[in-house]
Amino acid sequence: MAEKDSIAVLSGGMDSVTMLHEFKDRIALAVTFDYGSNHNAREAECAARQCGLLGIEHIIIPLDFMGKYFRSSLLEGADSIPEGHYEDENMKSTVVPFRNGIMLAVACGLAESRGLKCVMLANHGGDHAIYPDCRAGFVKAMGKAMEEGTYDGVTLFAPYTDITKGDIAMRGKKLGVDYSLTYSCYKGGEKHCGRCGTCVERKEAMAFAGIDDPTEYEN
Repeated sequence: MAEKDSIAVLSGGMDSVTMLHEFKDRIALAVTFDYGSNHNAREAECAARQCGLLGIEHIIIPLDFMGKYFRSSLLEGADSIPEGHYEDENMKSTVVPFRNGIMLAVACGLAESRGLKCVMLANHGGDHAIYPDCRAGFVKAMGKAMEEGTYDGVTLFAPYTDITKGDIAMRGKKLGVDYSLTYSCYKGGEKHCGRCGTCVERKEAMAFAGIDDPTEYEN
């Protein structure tokens, strides 16, 4: 069995949950960040449940200053969330400035505090159009900063950077991931809205992977 040497940044959505299952033998700890987004609470519930199923320690770290001081439709209530595909210009309003950079910095400090060697992030190719802190250049630069800024050279592992959400869903299908126990919708309702960028991408990924979508949508 592989050494449990890593921390996973776990939202509770499809991508990070797939990563949790794929690399469960390496993951000593999963961390979910509560930064005040519309869907944080529902995602965190899914994250905790997934970790319970796999026997992985899970913690939630509050980053409430982001919800208070940062500007993003993701932090401003369900009615502020635009509808459409991620490639649409209006979806840029969902960017939470430097969110992954902040989360990775905290996770890196946590890793060094725990004597762990690696931080895992489940960004993917479909995020690149509008999210600068999901792109390969950012991952490379942040990984370098983490290694240079820690005594033990904590590394960043982002295995899905160059693949699509559909590709991730294919991996999850092979792993037997139950995607009904994940949450994605940016509006944060009891059911997925089915219309926001992340819901549209979720539907497309399930279809690409040939998965009978278990998600409850409003329409």
